Order: sequence, then C-alpha cells, then structure tokens
Amino acid sequence: MKKIWLLFCLLPHCLWAQTEKTVNNQFQSWVSINSTFRFNNHWGAIGDFHMKRNNFVSDPSFYFMRVGGGYWLNENLSFIMGYGHLWLAPPPGRKTYADENRWYEQIAYATRVGNVSLLNRFRSEQRWREALRDDKSTGDFNFSNRFRYLISVGIPVSKNPHIPQISLANEVAVQFGKTIVNNTFDQFRAFAGIRQGFGKGWSYDFGYMLVWQQKANGFEYDANHTIRLFFYYTWTNKKKSHKELPALQYEDE
Repeated sequence: MKKIWLLFCLLPHCLWAQTEKTVNNQFQSWVSINSTFRFNNHWGAIGDFHMKRNNFVSDPSFYFMRVGGGYWLNENLSFIMGYGHLWLAPPPGRKTYADENRWYEQIAYATRVGNVSLLNRFRSEQRWREALRDDKSTGDFNFSNRFRYLISVGIPVSKNPHIPQISLANEVAVQFGKTIVNNTFDQFRAFAGIRQGFGKGWSYDFGYMLVWQQKANGFEYDANHTIRLFFYYTWTNKKKSHKELPALQYEDE
C-alpha cells in the first residue's frame, strides 16, 4: 500500500517533468533579396528569395521563394497576394527536404511620424506542409492557416544619406488547423539593426534578429539567434509625386 501511495505522489511530478518547458538555443544566418516592381501608380509585383542556415553558416535550414501581385491604393496603403514555396532542410542524419506550398494575402500601411517611417503589415497564409516518414516523402500534406502582424520602424539619425538609419521590427504569428494542437502560438520575431540605401533602387538592412518559436509538442521552444542581411530592390515606372512617402518594404519569410 505504501508503494502505491508513493507512486501516486510521484506521478504528478513525473508528468510535470516530461512537459516542463525546454529552450533550444540555435545560431543562424539569414540572407535574402526582396524586389518590388511598380508598373504604374497602382499596380505592381513583388518577388523574393531567402536562404537561412543553422550553426551560423554551416548547415542549411530552409530555402524560400515568393512571388505576388499588388495593388497600391496610394503610397500609404497596399494590398498584395501571391504564392510561396519553401524547402525545409532535414535534421542532422537525414537527407530529405520537406516541401511547403503557401498562398498568402497581405495589407500594409506605411506612414511617417515626424522623420520616423512606420510600417504596419497584416498577412494571412494558407500552408500545405509535406509530411515525411522514415526520411522519405509520403505525398501527404498537412493544411493550416497562419496569421502574422508586423510593425517596422525606420529612425534616421542624420540628414546625411550616407549614414544608415536605425531599423527596428517586431512580428508575431499564430496558426490554426487540424494538426495544430499544442502550438497555436507559432513564433515571435524581434529585429534590431541598420538600414542603408546604396545605388539606384537598392538598399539593405543588417542586424540581429531573435526568432522565438514554439514546437509542435507545445513545451519545446527554439530561440534562434540570427544574423540577418536583407537586400531590397525597387523599380518604378509610376509618375513621381513630391508628396510620396519613401516605400518602406519589409518582405521576410
């Protein structure tokens, strides 16, 4: 009887130990090129390519490509929808990449508060993620929806265009679907760095990004410490206006 009682007392502790939050710290690098093409005052297109690696640059994490068509109601408000494809690298010891097909829709609002540029963006994604078994493709895809909200801020520190401005951004993502049971919260991203233009239509941002992501089991988290370098290119054929806001584009995976 004493052994049974002891087991009964220890059981909650064992269960808690199995579900106690654990954090996996990883170091990554993330490079991308993000392009915007404005055909006229209202219509345009975007396209970007991303490469992310683990253990700083040693191992692949994912490759991602996205295209889309957009409508600019004015220089402040834009609507974009399109398609993206992700190749997710396998964990160590495996060799099969998992595919993800993704449709997305987004609305973005850019404005200024004094000299500070501000971008708010809401994005909805429909994701079909491939299920692998024994390091092989099954041909099956799990569907889920993801909703993302981003706020990005550009803060100039000088009127000299050769001095970079401060770039800050936060984004949160939640997801829903049959296979989303323990991790409705998907991830949080925080970026701090610099942003600088160079050449006609070109700019880049460089800095540190923390990606805090909840795993499918609900109690395991990845803390991805990421060195990020994003390049941006904007081509325009639209009419010029002295009242226009500089396009603050912030396209990321």
